[in-house]
Amino acid sequence: MTGASILNRPFCGAALYWERTLAAQDAGDFFTWFRGKSVDSVGRRGKYLKLRIDDRWLLIHLRMSGDLRTVSADRPVGKHDRFALTFKDGERLVFSDARKFGRIWLLRDPDIVLSKLGVEPLSDDLTVEFLQNTFAKTRRPIKTVLLDQSLIAGLGNIYTDEALFLAGIHPLLPAERAARMDSDRLGTLRTAICSVLTEGIRRNGASIDWVYRGGEFQNHFNVYGKKGAGCPRCGDAIARIVVGQRGTHFCPRCQPLPPDVKSVQ
Repeated sequence: MTGASILNRPFCGAALYWERTLAAQDAGDFFTWFRGKSVDSVGRRGKYLKLRIDDRWLLIHLRMSGDLRTVSADRPVGKHDRFALTFKDGERLVFSDARKFGRIWLLRDPDIVLSKLGVEPLSDDLTVEFLQNTFAKTRRPIKTVLLDQSLIAGLGNIYTDEALFLAGIHPLLPAERAARMDSDRLGTLRTAICSVLTEGIRRNGASIDWVYRGGEFQNHFNVYGKKGAGCPRCGDAIARIVVGQRGTHFCPRCQPLPPDVKSVQ
């Protein structure tokens, strides 16, 4: 049955192979609570997966290397398996995480974790006015602002680099300077954000090293991870800098920093 929907399939038990994977829970005995229960619905908020199980929510954040999949219950526990739920029908839902950054929560109120998140980038809440008002409040680099999950939930490092390239904006441009762009330019940025996220979803994300499986978006990057390669627009070499402790790729010609602007980090 591997590959079948996980909905409405009763569990017979849970296993936690690395204790720190469980960030919080309010369901009494965690290991027996799942027995006889099943996933009623699956959703997402920002980078968090939301599984509704009875009167609780199982939240899962994959972080850098997390992976969620179904396998046969007979399969030996893998080296990087951190958590698993076993279905009564003989399969297991396994959360694997090579780098151990991923976390899970089992909570009655998911807002304990999710209330801190900002707007959804693919929703109608991400407007030109929202971007303008948000940027006007800080001199932080625009890339740092876009990565702030309390402002916009779900934008990661790769997608931010790609969106800024499409919009022709330097990643170190102070946000308050970006707020003074005209509405058409800010609209271009909004469109770029939605475009790269939609394309990433369509291509099942990016597989950029051995811990990422199944994605192909990496085959369509314009700038990310391409230091020294020719820009697909102008042919100049792609540059790499560090912004907010994150490796950042851009084209110096297509994304110039205005000469009267001092870069901030």
